[in-house]
Amino acid sequence: MNVVLRPVHDSDLPVFYRQLNDPEALRMAAFTPEDPADRDRFDTHWARIRSSPQIVARTVLADGDVVGNAAVYGEAGEREVTYWVDRAHWGRGVATAALRALLAEVDERPLYARVAADNEGSLRVLRRCGFQVSGRATAYAPGRGGETEELVLALEG
Repeated sequence: MNVVLRPVHDSDLPVFYRQLNDPEALRMAAFTPEDPADRDRFDTHWARIRSSPQIVARTVLADGDVVGNAAVYGEAGEREVTYWVDRAHWGRGVATAALRALLAEVDERPLYARVAADNEGSLRVLRRCGFQVSGRATAYAPGRGGETEELVLALEG
């Protein structure tokens, strides 16, 4: 499978919105918007992302199809990675390939990531890309409607 990143296009947003509203994906991601079905809030969020010079946001393509997104955001020294891949593509190496491509594009370090402690798939992706667990926290996770253990991972120089 050929996985590449490109800038986000307007036509990607309906796909991202649909992906964000997959109940199983929401549960696994855990730390999601309070109301992922709020289209106005979704559109406002993506308008802010796309207009910010401090955020590197990319569309993930697998064999030419839009299958998700990946981004780096935050203040210098505290920058985080995030990614979302359509559930139909889980377990196929798409997220790992997309994150590797993003890390090749954004060379600043350290970078951080956060993941629900029981999200083995995402934890595996992050570890394959060189991230190591650096902390733990418990926080409210809208995707689960309750407190959830979260791992903080770091990718150093």
